Amino acid sequence: MKELVETIAKAIVDNPEMVRVNQVEGEKSIILELSVAEDDMGKVIGKQGRIARAIRTVVKAAATKEGKKVIVDIQ
Repeated sequence: MKELVETIAKAIVDNPEMVRVNQVEGEKSIILELSVAEDDMGKVIGKQGRIARAIRTVVKAAATKEGKKVIVDIQ
């Protein structure tokens, strides 16, 4: 999951070296904290949050196979 979010974010932003994904794993859930450069924040969120919503949808689909709930937090 972490690699998936990292790959998607690096493809979107101008500064891919600034992309950081921190994974906090619980019993039934995983929290992925995505950090990008200040200038790239708008690109990751998108207009009205569309890109952020799309990233979350893709990650949730991948998490369904593992039977876990995934939360993507963009910082």
